[in-house]
Amino acid sequence: MGLFPFRRDRIPHSDPTSAEAAVWLARRDRGLTPLEQDQYLQWLRADPRHAEAVTRHAAALERMMQLYSWQPANDSGPNPDLFTPPRRRVAWKWHIGLAAAAAMMIGLFVHFHRPGVNRPSSPSYLHINERLTLPDGSQVELKDGSNVVVQYSATERRVKLTGGEAHFSVWKESSRPFYVEAGGVEVRAVGTAFNVRLGGRDVEVLVVEGKVRVQSAAALPGKESTLVPVLSAGERAVVALPSKTSNAPATTVVAPVTVEEMALKLDWRAPRLQFHETSLADAVAEFNRLNHHHQIVIADPDLDRIRIGGTFRSDNVDGFVRLLNTTLGINSKSTEDGRTLLRR
Repeated sequence: MGLFPFRRDRIPHSDPTSAEAAVWLARRDRGLTPLEQDQYLQWLRADPRHAEAVTRHAAALERMMQLYSWQPANDSGPNPDLFTPPRRRVAWKWHIGLAAAAAMMIGLFVHFHRPGVNRPSSPSYLHINERLTLPDGSQVELKDGSNVVVQYSATERRVKLTGGEAHFSVWKESSRPFYVEAGGVEVRAVGTAFNVRLGGRDVEVLVVEGKVRVQSAAALPGKESTLVPVLSAGERAVVALPSKTSNAPATTVVAPVTVEEMALKLDWRAPRLQFHETSLADAVAEFNRLNHHHQIVIADPDLDRIRIGGTFRSDNVDGFVRLLNTTLGINSKSTEDGRTLLRR
């Protein structure tokens, strides 16, 4: 579900809490970084009214989406549910839990299993982004909403990024160079891994492994127009694209990238775990399977009955535990051997 575009300066400031909640809801919809997840949880804990404001905005958005999806042509009568005033929930504590759960792009729901009710309990592993294997064995991972055109020939391998962002892991084949074209900028690689983002005004190339050459895609055969002689692993080039009415050449800025900056820029590639009415025991087992260095132990057997749902970053164990603390009131304790114990 996508939110309509908005500008923060157009949000009424008569209620600052409501304005902040609207901004967090928009960030949640496009996906929160690990840092934003922590900031969001801290913001929710600071004042109970914060969670209430997020819940009100989310409820209003849900009703708007119901109106959007309802088609009068398929229903001869009016739809009374669309404009019925929403019923107030029994307790705001549940609202607070629901809003806090949104910190990891989810709507966390929790209930206790009732005997005799058949419920799915198996967690599923979810890749948000599309992964493609090219004819030569090279790998391309497309950020959600991105597009590429693959053009292979006997002499070269060429991929055109027409929008968005993509990560490339190139199979080494010296007889056929590998090119990625984006916005008039051409990246040439042999065997390497790099990321290309096509923005409205620039093209960013980030090298993860190996080396690449960045040049103008309009260069004449045999006369390469080099923008960056060689870009090595741990370096980033941002090519500012000239306007359509300008004849000025593209300008390029090259800078080293720290490990932290690299991880942040490639955060969109992190896989997610998706649960649907999954027992907490199964969810914890899935986190433990993917994070051998940080294991979670359910020390209270009663917690096994709790079922949760939603989408989580598989590598953010600390964020998942903090979410359980905030939403369900589950206590956590770290041990000397690096485990986290969960209790009532």
